[in-house]
Amino acid sequence: MTEGLRHLVVVLGDQLDPDSAAFDGFDPARDGVWMAEVVEESTHVWSHKARIALFLSAMRHFAQALRARGWPVEYHRLGAHDFHGLSAALADTLVRRRPAAIRMVRAGDCRVEAAIEACAVAQQIRVGRVPDTHFIATEADFGRWADGRRQLRLEYWYRALRKRTGVLMDGATPAGGQWNYDQQNRASFGAEGPGWVPEPVRFMPDAITREVIDLVEARFPTHPGSLRGFDWPVTPAQAAEALDDFITHRLASFGHYQDAMWTDRGWLYHSRLSAALNLKLIDPMTVCRAAEQAWRAGMAPIAAVEGFVRQILGWREYVRGLYWRFMPGWLDDNALDAHVRLPSFFWTGQTDMACLRQVIEQTLATGYAHHIQRLMVTGLYALLLGVAPRQVHAWYLAIFVDAVEWVELPNVLGMSQHADGGRMASKPYVASGKYIERMSNYCRHCRFDPGEATGETACPFTTLYWDFLARHRARFAEHPRLALQVRNLDRIDPDRLQAIRAQAAALRGQ
Repeated sequence: MTEGLRHLVVVLGDQLDPDSAAFDGFDPARDGVWMAEVVEESTHVWSHKARIALFLSAMRHFAQALRARGWPVEYHRLGAHDFHGLSAALADTLVRRRPAAIRMVRAGDCRVEAAIEACAVAQQIRVGRVPDTHFIATEADFGRWADGRRQLRLEYWYRALRKRTGVLMDGATPAGGQWNYDQQNRASFGAEGPGWVPEPVRFMPDAITREVIDLVEARFPTHPGSLRGFDWPVTPAQAAEALDDFITHRLASFGHYQDAMWTDRGWLYHSRLSAALNLKLIDPMTVCRAAEQAWRAGMAPIAAVEGFVRQILGWREYVRGLYWRFMPGWLDDNALDAHVRLPSFFWTGQTDMACLRQVIEQTLATGYAHHIQRLMVTGLYALLLGVAPRQVHAWYLAIFVDAVEWVELPNVLGMSQHADGGRMASKPYVASGKYIERMSNYCRHCRFDPGEATGETACPFTTLYWDFLARHRARFAEHPRLALQVRNLDRIDPDRLQAIRAQAAALRGQ
C-alpha cells in the first residue's frame, strides 16, 4: 500500500461483498483496502465462539480474495497488534497513510458507525459513504415510504418491494393470486415427527478456518458456545453452494413447516443462509430469484417460496429501514417497564424446562436457532418473565452467528420484547406453554405440564403468561389484537389468579 492514498476503503466484518459499491473505481495504484480484527468486536457483548470464528474466518478469506485481484490490503490480525477497538486501529493507519478520504458503506451497528466517524473527524479526514448495494432498498427508499404513515407495517413495505422488483409478480398481480400465504405456513409435524429431512451441506474447516478456530479457543476460552462442529459457509462460493442445497432439498417443505420445532433437530427445513446474507457473502436478490425460479420450474409450491421470499425481500429490508430510522433511541425503549435480570441458564442451558434447555443447548452448540425458537421459546420466556430489554438484546447479539445489530435489535426489542410499545409489531407475541406443546414435541420430555399454571408441575410459560396479562391488563384491555386474551382473565377465579401471580413472582425471584 503506497503513501499518499486517494481512498482508504474500510471493510468491516459484515461487509464482505465482493461487488460492494465501495470498490467502484478502485485503483490499486492509488487506493487501498483496510480491515482489522479487534478484541472489542468480540467482547462488547460476550460473543459465542462460533460467531467470532465465523466473522474472522470470512474476513480472512475475503482479504485473501482481494489480494488475489492484485489489490493492496492492510489487514490487522488479532495477536499481531495491541489495538483494542476499531477506532484505535484505524487512527494508527490514518496517521501513517494520510488518505485523502475514507470510503465505505454504512456500518451495520450504530456504535461502530459513531466510532469510525469520530476517528475520522479527529484525524481531519473525510468519510465518503457510498450506497450499500447489497440491500434491495436504500434508507432513502424506506424513508420516502415511511414518511407520513401512522404505522409502519411490514406487509405494505413488502408489497411495495414486490411491485418494484417484480419478484413473485405476474405483471401487476402477485404470483399465485395472493400476496401472503401465511395460513398455509404454520403447520406442526404432528405426533409422528418430521421424519427424514435432508441435512444441510456442511463446509469442513480449511487451513484458514482451522487457524481461526485455534485462535478463538486460545484468546476467548471463557466465551460461551462450542467450535467442535463449526461448518458454516465462509466464502461466496460456499454461500452459493448452501443456497443451491436449500433450493434443491428443503425449500419445497420450508413454508409448511417453518414454524415447527422438534427435539434434537435444529436445522429441519430452514436454509441456514442468514449468516452468509448478513456478512454479505451472498446477494439477497440472487437468493430471492433462485427461490422464485424454483416455483416457476415446479420444484416448490408458491406458499413455501412466498414465505421464504417474505423473510428476505420483506422482513430483512424492513428491519434495516426501521433500525436506521429509530436508532439510537430504540436502545432505551422499555414500554413494558421490564427490569428482571436475564436468567443465568440462558448462558448454560441448565434448566428443567425442556423447551428452553433444548433451544439454548442447540444454540450453544451451533450458534443457531430458527425464528420460532428465538421468538416463541427464548424470546417469549424473557418477555413473560419481564427481563430488561437491553439484557435480552445483548444476549441475542452475542449468541447467534448471524447477529449484526441492524437486524438483531429490531427483531429483539421490537418483535420479541415489545419494548418499543408497538412501533414495529402491533401486539406483543405472548402465549402459554400450550403453544410450544402444539408446535413441538418438547413438552413430552418435560416435567412441567403446559396445561397447569400453579403447583409443582405447572409450566412456567403458562404461569407467566397469565401473570403477564394480569400485570398489563390496563394497557391491553382494549387492544384490537390482544383484548380477547386479556378478557380470558375474567374466567379465572380471583383466588386462583392470586396464586398464579404469587408463583410468577417466585419465578422472577421476587
